[in-house]
Amino acid sequence: MVERICVGSIAGSYGVQGEVRLKSFCAEPTAIADYDPLTNEDGTREFQITLTRPVKNGFGARIVDVKTKEDADALKGVQLFVTREQFPELPDDEFYYADLEGLTVVDTGGAVLGTVKSVQNHGAADLLEIQLPNSSETALLPFTKDAVPTVDLTAKRIVADPPVGIF
Repeated sequence: MVERICVGSIAGSYGVQGEVRLKSFCAEPTAIADYDPLTNEDGTREFQITLTRPVKNGFGARIVDVKTKEDADALKGVQLFVTREQFPELPDDEFYYADLEGLTVVDTGGAVLGTVKSVQNHGAADLLEIQLPNSSETALLPFTKDAVPTVDLTAKRIVADPPVGIF
């Protein structure tokens, strides 16, 4: 199965000429236009987009073969995906959130702390949401060099030195 990652969504029509309102989830919002093609979640439909203008909470965009307001309205809620292979390579010590999710987190002594459930950012810094073993509870670990000295994507694990009181 091909791993697909959501990079945006269609929020509905914009105007009466077939444009859509597009929300980008990319770190650089305009980068969504660099991916070609974008697909729906199961990859059965492709979308070629051109950003036309910034609008509140996103962009106005044209999609090939979408000509009318009704065509654009029919796409409301469609999430836009790319394959992991379409992402550009990153420098060392930079990671895509999607690459971190599912990694096992161990402390510096090798004891399992949990698994990365998600990566969150509420404005100050990135946080790893760690699903605790055999529990429905999670803990938030600052994703800093001090708290997370090692990320080994090949071994699918993170070595953490968490601040006191998190686990």
